Amino acid sequence: MRFSHSFIVGKGDIDVHDHVNNVAYLRWIQDVAVAHWQAAASARQQADYTWYVLRHEIDYKDRAFEGDAIRAETWVETQTRIKCERTTEIRRGDCLLVKAKSIWCLFDAKTNRPAKISDELRSIFENK
Repeated sequence: MRFSHSFIVGKGDIDVHDHVNNVAYLRWIQDVAVAHWQAAASARQQADYTWYVLRHEIDYKDRAFEGDAIRAETWVETQTRIKCERTTEIRRGDCLLVKAKSIWCLFDAKTNRPAKISDELRSIFENK
């Protein structure tokens, strides 16, 4: 299941080179992944589990500027016992600005220990 979020680049996202700072892209990658979880998971699932990022790999393809309309789209590519690999693309119209691969690990919210991704949880991210 793909999830997307659209927004306008703000002044606070701009660096000394007058384009979007790489840290802003990283924040958007995390924000859209969290929003995907919140949109797809039930209230019970959100109370029982949380996700931690283990790794980000980001390819910067083009620049964005203040006022640009941006769309961040994310989806889960693969899932293992306790981890998932998530892809995120950030675009301005048809122009690919950033492509990222992230590894996320599921944690039990009460014990703060890694948790097995159940079939129920696995199914909320599968393409339907």
